[in-house]
Amino acid sequence: MATRGGTRLTLAIMFAMANLLTCAQATANYEVVPIPDNIEIKEGKPFVLDGSTTIVCTNDDPQLRKNATMLAGYIKDITGMDLPVSQGNLFTGKPQGKTILLSSELLSDNPEAYQINVTPDIIMIGGASPAGNFYGIQTFRKSIPVEKGKSIEFPQVNISDSPQFGYRGAHFDVARHFFPADSVKTYIDMMALHNMNRLHWHLTDDQGWRLPLKKHPELITKGSVRRGTCIGKDFSSCDSIPYGGFYTSAEIQDVINYAADRYITIIPEIDLPGHMLAALTAHPDLGCTGGPYELWTIWGVADDVLCAGNEGVYNLLDDVLTEVAEIFPSEYIHIGGDECPKDRWKACPKCQAKIVELGFTDDEHSSKEEKLQSHVMSFATDVLARQGKKIIGWDEILEGGLPDNAVVMSWRGAEGGQKAAGMGHDAIMAPYTHYYLDYYQSKDTENEPLSIGGYIPLSKSYSFEPYEGISPENRQHILGVQANLWTEYIHTFDHAQYMVLPRWAALSEVQWSDPKSRDFDAFKQRLSRLQDHYKLNGYNYSNRQE
Repeated sequence: MATRGGTRLTLAIMFAMANLLTCAQATANYEVVPIPDNIEIKEGKPFVLDGSTTIVCTNDDPQLRKNATMLAGYIKDITGMDLPVSQGNLFTGKPQGKTILLSSELLSDNPEAYQINVTPDIIMIGGASPAGNFYGIQTFRKSIPVEKGKSIEFPQVNISDSPQFGYRGAHFDVARHFFPADSVKTYIDMMALHNMNRLHWHLTDDQGWRLPLKKHPELITKGSVRRGTCIGKDFSSCDSIPYGGFYTSAEIQDVINYAADRYITIIPEIDLPGHMLAALTAHPDLGCTGGPYELWTIWGVADDVLCAGNEGVYNLLDDVLTEVAEIFPSEYIHIGGDECPKDRWKACPKCQAKIVELGFTDDEHSSKEEKLQSHVMSFATDVLARQGKKIIGWDEILEGGLPDNAVVMSWRGAEGGQKAAGMGHDAIMAPYTHYYLDYYQSKDTENEPLSIGGYIPLSKSYSFEPYEGISPENRQHILGVQANLWTEYIHTFDHAQYMVLPRWAALSEVQWSDPKSRDFDAFKQRLSRLQDHYKLNGYNYSNRQE
């Protein structure tokens, strides 16, 4: 018979064990970033995720199997649990034991829609396609608290969700400063965490050409390394340290495949007819002055551009764009069209002769040189159309007449997108006012890494309304929203991560969630949990929440 002291000792042990069990569990929170459309919590016993849980696919779709493997990897990284992945079918034989069941047969008009249903024994993540299933996995992943060594309780729930926009983009400039393929893949992983699906890869500019082409290897051998870089913002300086880099063909294909596994389409940009000093360095005969040219060691807008009166330019563009179209499976190729000064064209006999040949004259809408640029863009559009591709261009392509089927990327504010939609053209909103993430994210610039200038706090990125100024009948032409990262002053990948995180979180909610759910204070609470996942993955991010 136990003594009174023994009873107290036994009770103390029981309480200690109960506390230990309580501490060994954590609870999932479905209010993630971006916030799902509908979260319906239900009463009842939770699903407890532990080492005995199995991940099962309802069919042998190879994409769904990849999703399952990726989910297992996420869970292991977050919790330490190494869950098995197996095949099964709920309708011919109920899975044994606790199961996370993945499917891609959800009925929805939106292929990226998903549902999550949690019962005590099964978590069903169903998508209208493997892509929809993947976005369900992202919500599930972000709902898990980052606490290794604990089982996770998932309250019973029905979640239904789909994105507001089909185009959810992030831009990465690797021309001003080069970032190796592994960094680009990490950038893609970061995009997946934020439910993004388009990587706009800026591969060429005045400071470097990064894309190898079989027919024109000289674009790399002569156009990928500059003789130095200006120091800070002193354009009169040069560190005289050769700088450059380029991707191999194998690396390009590896990045394309890596992105595709995460349902991200890469849209390459070959910026033309301006921002082409790298090409002119390799082909000085294609400039208006004949050169010599060299890669710029400074930033800004160069006067030297492709000579639009030189037939050799059109031959080069045909070769380059045809090969780019063969490399990248994207429906769209970005061909720039921005910041193309016309001074060289005004003084160039060849360009002026071309203007006369084409019958261009100044009018109230456009100068004859702007119409010449439109001619170059139309030529590039036709080359890509032969390859089954469409073009995206910066909003300057509106100035001389818009090529057929062109998509306008509105960067100088929202006006370009508004104008394009009013003309019946598709547009992507990427206004510098909200989504140029090379701008400072705090007014305390002395304690921030060097940036190009400007100020875009988290709250500003969160506040953007893509449909503002768009009539209801034209809203179908707004394909989506994108943030841009220009890297003139961004030398390292840690710095690049810091500039986009956490402003990508604000962007992702604008891209994905119902605008009626927009609440900045609630968003910041959800952001704090997302930042746990930033830490887990080793992402560098800002704590600024202005």
